Amino acid sequence: MEKLREYLKSLTPSQQHVYAQRCNTTLGYLRKALSVKPQLDGCLCRLLDEHSGGVVPKQYLRPDIWPELLEKSALNTLPDLHSATEPRSGIEPRSGVDRRYEAE
Repeated sequence: MEKLREYLKSLTPSQQHVYAQRCNTTLGYLRKALSVKPQLDGCLCRLLDEHSGGVVPKQYLRPDIWPELLEKSALNTLPDLHSATEPRSGIEPRSGVDRRYEAE
């Protein structure tokens, strides 16, 4: 919900109303949601994400619906442990699949 709060603060009042309207809701409902913190409908979360250009990610609003996206976004924030000059092992992380000897 914090990302939604920050995004709304970055908009002018008229832009806030337009954003809410595009998401098929009202600015009043979004403000109430920020204070009461209910579990938002998945469709609303998808629209909030889409119309914010990804600034308000749906996986943060409803991680129970999109847990795989939350994991991916967390992985994207991790530093790359392999430098450009360091050769990779060929073994895929997490899956343990060895790709070194596959036909190219």
